[in-house]
Amino acid sequence: MTSWIKIIPPGEATGKLAGAYENTKTPQGRIDNVMKAHSLRPHTMEGHAALYKAVLHHPDNGLPKWFLEVIGTYTSILNNCDYSVAHHAKNTLALLGDEKKGNQVLAALHEKSPEKAFSGKYLALLQYIEKLTVDVAHITEKDLDLVRLAGADDTEILEANQVCGYFNYVNRHLNGLGVSTEGDLLGLYGPSSSNT
Repeated sequence: MTSWIKIIPPGEATGKLAGAYENTKTPQGRIDNVMKAHSLRPHTMEGHAALYKAVLHHPDNGLPKWFLEVIGTYTSILNNCDYSVAHHAKNTLALLGDEKKGNQVLAALHEKSPEKAFSGKYLALLQYIEKLTVDVAHITEKDLDLVRLAGADDTEILEANQVCGYFNYVNRHLNGLGVSTEGDLLGLYGPSSSNT
């Protein structure tokens, strides 16, 4: 079972759902369970896909793709979302292109000790997204000042905020509906992907 709610498989989709499935395929032509779980409401599937592409894959993003994947992975670790961790940890490893470094990064994130693998603005951004995920009621402008002091500009803060916000949404979508990785091929990137 891939979800606790009914899923209409792509092969049985008609009308708007068939179109939504077509529009949410990965570049490899797959439709992952995270999208299939929207099958009863195709408009939310398309909204989800649009947000995902904007925060993680838009060409105007300034933070490196590998770091956007790190933010998604860390947010998902903090939320205990095994589905997102499985997919996005794999993406992080592929984009870093260095297995030893990648394993050190993932170990630090799993230990909730990003300072073991990051410094400067990247560490400050991860500390910000940790607070944004687990203690959002206590975020203040001083938190942003600390990130700026570490070298991040407001566009980078916004990008980190949006990736974190997206993963907080999707983690609740996945965990709240019991969506599993059963049948998914994990990760989006192959070994030849750019690490920029």
